Amino acid sequence: MILVADSGSTKCDWIAIDEAGNHHNTNTMGFNPFFHSSELVEQKLNENEFFGEVKNKVSEVYFYGAGCSSAARNEIIAKGLRAFFCQASIVLVDHDLTGAALATCQGEPGISCILGTGSNSCYFDGSIVHEEVPALGYILGDEGSGSYFGKKMLADWLYHRMPEELATSFGKEYNLSKEGIFEAIHKKDNPNVYLASFMHFVGTHKNHPYFKDMMYEGLAKFTNIHIRCYDNFKDVPVNFVGSVAFHFQEILQEVATNYNFTLGKIDKRPVDPLAEYHTTKNHQAL
Repeated sequence: MILVADSGSTKCDWIAIDEAGNHHNTNTMGFNPFFHSSELVEQKLNENEFFGEVKNKVSEVYFYGAGCSSAARNEIIAKGLRAFFCQASIVLVDHDLTGAALATCQGEPGISCILGTGSNSCYFDGSIVHEEVPALGYILGDEGSGSYFGKKMLADWLYHRMPEELATSFGKEYNLSKEGIFEAIHKKDNPNVYLASFMHFVGTHKNHPYFKDMMYEGLAKFTNIHIRCYDNFKDVPVNFVGSVAFHFQEILQEVATNYNFTLGKIDKRPVDPLAEYHTTKNHQAL
């Protein structure tokens, strides 16, 4: 059995492919080595009922995740995976950018972007991933991501800059207070996930001018930093994975038109094409 995973900081999508070619889907919390330990990875896998049934049948694990951009950090995740899937002969952990490129570019040159809890981009030349500018995380960067917009919403709410009709609903829906916000951001685990959790509110009020302007500004900023950094950004398709890109693709198309790039494939769940990639006979890890 082959197991393929695409992990953001919020959620990890998994597909298991058995010998007959049947696909089995499940999910867990997202695993990010900046925030999570090997022990936590093993613990959360143990809590998944499906994994408990198939753990000894898994022969290969391919995990693409946020934060998995160095050998040391990748080993944090790999150690937890090996501890649980102890019969697996292959455990490969790679960057979510590699996964995004494999999922969206389909072997052809293109730019592949992530817009989910965090954000990032790369250029895929058909065989190798090239990253022009680094991802700086939710404190310094993550432009256009869920955590970026969540941070802006909370700041506007605290500064009384959010339109009153939205501010009242926003505060009530999440039972917000300055003390509670500071507690969640400065003292609790996974503040980036906390910030991104407010995107649900944007989705239910996406036609309000405040959110239209906010989303356009953030996606334009992402474009200026993470797309226009590639000299050929007008010549190749610009592909996206992640929930922000998927749910706000109309505004993304507006940005693409205004910045003269071609909007390519948009995948909310890149794990599906990744599973297809890893079940073809001639696949190879980048």
